[in-house]
Amino acid sequence: MNAVPLPPLPPVAEELEVPGRSMLDLLDEDHQLIDQLCHRLADDETSRDVEDVLVATLSRHLSAEEQYLYPTVRTVLPDGEPIASREVEADAELLVALRRLHTTPRHEAAAHRAALEAVAEHVRKHTHRTAGKVFPRLRASCTDTDLVRLGNRVEIARGSAPTRPHPGTPATPPLNKLVDPAVGVVDKVRDVLSGRTTWAEDL
Repeated sequence: MNAVPLPPLPPVAEELEVPGRSMLDLLDEDHQLIDQLCHRLADDETSRDVEDVLVATLSRHLSAEEQYLYPTVRTVLPDGEPIASREVEADAELLVALRRLHTTPRHEAAAHRAALEAVAEHVRKHTHRTAGKVFPRLRASCTDTDLVRLGNRVEIARGSAPTRPHPGTPATPPLNKLVDPAVGVVDKVRDVLSGRTTWAEDL
């Protein structure tokens, strides 16, 4: 097993397990939720709440992947550098498409439908590449403990991540680990002031 880019654990008894969930399981669940939200919005494009939750969930997801998934891919997989670089480039395109969806008025039906279809297509390709091709290789290359430790960090990252797409912000560590939480604070203030829904459980 290759070492993942994390600080060393303090000594623990071998029989003890690190609490938490695997990064890959958490990101897989994100993929499923994002796909469901895309379908819900396609069925009712006038739903502001569903659109807001889709935008927020996808923004959090991409931020967490850029902070923890792609650095792990770069470190663990022998061909990880080109894979991670391609995914960061694809994420930038997805964030642009997501911002277009977020800023296109719903009453402009044709433009809004085109923006949603573009996001959904990006999401399908993203999930196929990461969950379909990269995740199985990471499961085989990382220990369960490391994946859980990464999962704990992903949960923290999602909680502090931006809730709107910001294509111009840094997409790689260490800068994104500093900038994303700061941008996230601003987004959350705007969410509170506008009464915006950003979590699926609140739909």
